[in-house]
Amino acid sequence: MDLLETLLWGSPSLWGGGVAHSVLILALTITLGIALGKVRIAGISLGVTGILFVGILFGHLGLEVNKHLLQFLRELGLILFVYSIGLQVGPGLFASFREGGVTLNKLAALVILLGVATTVALYHITGLPITTMTGIMSGAVTNTPGLGAAQQAYGDLHAGANAPDIASGYAVAYPLGVIGAILTFIALRLLLRIDSRREEESASSGSESQKEPTTRALSIEVANEAIEGKTVADLRHLLLRDFVVSRIRRPGGEPELADASTALHCGDRMLVVTAPKDAEAVATLIGHEVQTDWQAAASKMISRRILITRPELNGKRLAELRVRSLCGVTITRVNRAGIDLVAAADLQLQLGDKVTVVGHELSVAHAERLFGNSLKRLDHPNLIPLFLGIALGVVLGSLSFRIPGIPQPVKLGLAGGPLIVAILIGRFGPHCKLVTYTTMSANLMLREIGISFFLAGVGLGAGADFVPTLLSGGYVWIAYGALITVIPLFAAGLVGRFRYKIGYHTLTGVLAGASTNPPALAFASEQTASDAPSVGYATVYPLAMFLRVVAAQLLIILFA
Repeated sequence: MDLLETLLWGSPSLWGGGVAHSVLILALTITLGIALGKVRIAGISLGVTGILFVGILFGHLGLEVNKHLLQFLRELGLILFVYSIGLQVGPGLFASFREGGVTLNKLAALVILLGVATTVALYHITGLPITTMTGIMSGAVTNTPGLGAAQQAYGDLHAGANAPDIASGYAVAYPLGVIGAILTFIALRLLLRIDSRREEESASSGSESQKEPTTRALSIEVANEAIEGKTVADLRHLLLRDFVVSRIRRPGGEPELADASTALHCGDRMLVVTAPKDAEAVATLIGHEVQTDWQAAASKMISRRILITRPELNGKRLAELRVRSLCGVTITRVNRAGIDLVAAADLQLQLGDKVTVVGHELSVAHAERLFGNSLKRLDHPNLIPLFLGIALGVVLGSLSFRIPGIPQPVKLGLAGGPLIVAILIGRFGPHCKLVTYTTMSANLMLREIGISFFLAGVGLGAGADFVPTLLSGGYVWIAYGALITVIPLFAAGLVGRFRYKIGYHTLTGVLAGASTNPPALAFASEQTASDAPSVGYATVYPLAMFLRVVAAQLLIILFA
């Protein structure tokens, strides 16, 4: 019993209870928190945030960890968490502004702006500290990075001081942040008198899913006499558009591969891969579309997707590889993160891309050796870009800069700096020959470890003051959090429906993404057989996550 008591509550003769004590408390907090997060009530669970509540309970019971160690774990966990998020959303952050996603991102930005406005209004009306209101805002939208950003910003402004009411406000507002979003979706459905059958048909047909194909394959017969005898290279100069000739079939002949020097003649049939927006122009210049069964006609030719796993190919342009002359195959598409891209000559490859090649079986085998096609190679993590990026993020977060009208110099902090660097590395790293590829499982493991350390540290640090705060009037914070949750979602839902004519299922996904609220997305997805909510969520999530982190820091900087 003496040993157990020493391990749990520490000993005055040991530094913070000793290393064994600190590790034990941290491990128990995370273990029990994850177990609590898996408990479902009416289909709703706390998820990883259960760690925060267990940490608060342990802190209230006096199971403490040395404050310096606690601060280190909290900051390290925050860095790992936001950095892994940045690597994940980096490629999609810029792509989400493509046509079809701009409207949804505008709506998400409106949700965030209304949430900040509601928070500031409550701050002036109630007289609560801005630290408390920022914590409530982060909990109301279930945004843990915002919580970390607010704490870091406060520490930077006040020489490392801690504001436990930020975590308390977050913990109090979090449960109703989940429930309030779901209740708002139900209220919108009733108020807008949603026709479930019509919405389901619209979402399933893809008209509301905002999914736009990135490539299109066309069978075209050459009928334009103006291009008689011209080569594929000449055709590219005439069209000034990206396209790939996958195969060509002469009248009465077998399909064969084409390259830049292949001459075109009237009556030839070509299988062309291009972007949907260029399809009509390509078909019109060459001739007209025809129906051709290329699989039946190409008895000796196969098509296969090959995984790029050789690090030396990272950042290489397709034209540099001379795949056609070296291997005798044609690359028609490049699949990156589930999105097909036209295999243009200047397209830069990234580790983990999947290229679709067409050719004879022996030639395809040569291409496999060229690209690697070995999953085992991708299992080995690239740690240099990871720690280099974290180092650069810490440096960026520590730099001070001034914003007109704000007397205090501003820092991005340990939340903003690594996040921005990770986004930039995730998007532009391969262009600098930097191998940034990590498997989804590795990224998820890094993220979960980071958020577990962070939430355990926050909970243990805030536990001693949580219950007294709650009993002395903190329960009113629940109502403030509900307002911050419901008002922006309800108002933006009406704007999205009546102004932008967004379908209900896509709308709920966008609102869940704007709140970075996975439980709300789970509820929205259960209401339809289509993937419209998931697509809407994924479209706005990168920008919403970035804006949430920035908004939390700005509130602290401007009003603390």
